[in-house]
Amino acid sequence: MNRVGFIGGSDCVKIMQGNWLDLWQIKTRRKEPEDLTHNLAVQLGTITEDFNLSWFEKEHKGCILSDHQREYEKDIGNVPVRGTIDAFWWAKSSVIEAKHTNSFWKMDDVVEYYMPQIQLYAALAQAKGTYLSVIFGNSDWSTRHVAFDLEYFNSMWAVVSDFWGYVKRDEEPIGIDTPNVSTNSIKIDEMVKRDASSDNMFVDAAVTYINGLETNKTFENAKKDLKNMVGDNEREVYCDYLTVKRDKRGALRITKRN
Repeated sequence: MNRVGFIGGSDCVKIMQGNWLDLWQIKTRRKEPEDLTHNLAVQLGTITEDFNLSWFEKEHKGCILSDHQREYEKDIGNVPVRGTIDAFWWAKSSVIEAKHTNSFWKMDDVVEYYMPQIQLYAALAQAKGTYLSVIFGNSDWSTRHVAFDLEYFNSMWAVVSDFWGYVKRDEEPIGIDTPNVSTNSIKIDEMVKRDASSDNMFVDAAVTYINGLETNKTFENAKKDLKNMVGDNEREVYCDYLTVKRDKRGALRITKRN
């Protein structure tokens, strides 16, 4: 597969993950891209794509998808871009991106992983957002709507443009520290994420909650240990602090001593 001369959706994922050197070697023809014809996960995703999209239509009443496998090719800034969308839902002005992954992934992780790709596809299609339609193994399916976020896209594209500069200059990217672009402001199913690390009230309440969990865990472990130390032939075991008594039904009860 030709991967030279442009940036694609999967390239954006690699760039934002910091995998510059390997991708740079491919883009400058120093290395051949991986042959995916015998990659089971990739081929399975390709084969199940039509079913995935049909299932998406089934789960969204009145949904009619079109523009299947529509290709886009344009320059964004000084970067040539290519992308192929799986389908489009005109009524929602949204791209549909179908994925098939393993059953151990969580939907939030899938959304975060593919965020650069789905933001690029929404930009190419001038869509309001992207529906990520995901099959997990052979037992579960889920979907999320990810809004196009111009602020995130511009920040991401600054990083992508920086990478493309190394390709154009034929300069090996060594020691690059890829910026971490926050996804908190991006609406996912119309909701955002908030970092409350600087909110003193929230942090104080969080510390109290965590301490309570630890205290309760210590308490439950001690209670279990005390009961385990009572022999089957013992009706009561005590010390200066408490007593463990066996009731008529055989249950052990712990009482604090005055």
